Amino acid sequence: MKRREFITMLAGAAAWPLAARAQQAGKLPTVGYMGATTASAQSQWTAAFVQRLRELGWIEGRTIAVEYRWTEGRTERAAEIATEFVQRKVDVIVTSGTAMVLAAKQATSVIPIVFAATGDPVSTGLVASLARPGGNVTGLSNQVPDLVGKRLELLREVVPGLGRLALLANVGNPYVILEVDQIQTAARTIALEVIPLEIRRGEDIVPAFEAFKDRAEALYVVIDPLTNTHRGRINTLALAERLPTMHAIREGVEAGGLMSYGPNIPDLFRRAGDYVDKILRGAKPGDIPVEQPTKFDLVINLTTAKVLGLTVPDKLLARVDEVIE
Repeated sequence: MKRREFITMLAGAAAWPLAARAQQAGKLPTVGYMGATTASAQSQWTAAFVQRLRELGWIEGRTIAVEYRWTEGRTERAAEIATEFVQRKVDVIVTSGTAMVLAAKQATSVIPIVFAATGDPVSTGLVASLARPGGNVTGLSNQVPDLVGKRLELLREVVPGLGRLALLANVGNPYVILEVDQIQTAARTIALEVIPLEIRRGEDIVPAFEAFKDRAEALYVVIDPLTNTHRGRINTLALAERLPTMHAIREGVEAGGLMSYGPNIPDLFRRAGDYVDKILRGAKPGDIPVEQPTKFDLVINLTTAKVLGLTVPDKLLARVDEVIE
């Protein structure tokens, strides 16, 4: 064997410890993919993740296996799924959302966990720091401090004179509590009254709307697996009350909401594929820095605006990344 070939072989062996271990056990390297909502609701995110894996040489059924499980917005299911993944000895767990990551972290301190999108991972205890996460958890944060204030400004551009804002939030999610505090702080600085609507499960949504009937002029939906799973129903109820809605992600606008501003979630899931690739090639999750979003989208649904009798200012339309008609 030539010296160069021998060195190449040694380098390859060092770079593929998890993959090699899995193959020695007679199976492909396996990703446990724990979806925070449903397969259909998260299809664009999953497709972006799988496509990136393919680009990196990880092809489902040939060089890697991906086991999909879905919590359907019920965070209590996350603990069950995480425990199952640990029992099945998957090589990496991929998920999103603070409650989901916490469930995975509580289930294992050994199996690497990659979060594709979550809130403030330091404040919620998921990682020690963004630069050096430590432990077995790393990924991509969608926490950007000025987003909340920016959303309120944008909403006021479309709803001039907005004075009372309903706030729909799943208070069972630890990161949502942090965001609610940020929203209320930002609202006070612009003399905007906030009417909190607390939910913990899908069955709480209709009673929450009934509780604030005719008291608000717009609705801010705090994104988490529960509100994302039920985004269609939330928008239907909001339209019935003639309430303009602000969402954090474009999927809320696709489902009939008025507007959204926030990170491009499919791009975050795509980048999660890079984390999985690094880990399967030997990197320790605790040594891979947590990264933040680089792509942000402002999306407006003009059909919804028309139904609500709202006119979107030309100045705002000129800044929109995507218009849904």
